[in-house]
Amino acid sequence: MKKSWVLSIIMSFILLGGVFAPAGSYAAAADDSTTTYSEDEYYEVDTSEQEPELTAEEEDFLNYLDLLDTASVYEEKAFNALGGGFYITSSNRKSVFLKLTNTAIPNYTKYVSKLKQIKPQNTELQKIHANLIKGSYTQLEGFQLAKKAVSKTTVNSAVLKQANAKIDAGKKNIEKFHKELSAYANKLGYDF
Repeated sequence: MKKSWVLSIIMSFILLGGVFAPAGSYAAAADDSTTTYSEDEYYEVDTSEQEPELTAEEEDFLNYLDLLDTASVYEEKAFNALGGGFYITSSNRKSVFLKLTNTAIPNYTKYVSKLKQIKPQNTELQKIHANLIKGSYTQLEGFQLAKKAVSKTTVNSAVLKQANAKIDAGKKNIEKFHKELSAYANKLGYDF
């Protein structure tokens, strides 16, 4: 397997609301050197494998994953506030409104803003990333509509229906992003 440490980074992501989020810790590799003694000399033999140089495309991909990881902190905060989703009733309307207003929307807005700042060098990766931006922005619009739907004393079901449609449309773009990113990673020799 090519560059197994990258696999550990990629595998540390979980799908959280349609977008990557950090899920685990990274393992450190042991030192692969051996000490050898002879009657007259003492020397160390390095038995670790030399990693080949990264291509520009691989380097761009790894930098991209690092930037996604940094941005995902805000996305994770947003989805944690919502508890993995929300079922809105007249009794929890105010609670959902407060979660959306105080935590979910501000953090998801920061997340989308961070995504827009990511500029991969590779044109194929730029196209893949555009799906993530489009999907995430559409979901943000859905969250804002959901907030509007629960902002009055009664839930506006027509606006809530629009919000759910936006969120679902955003998820479809994000799923497309995941499929294309996985294919791109496999093309570079990384198992996804």
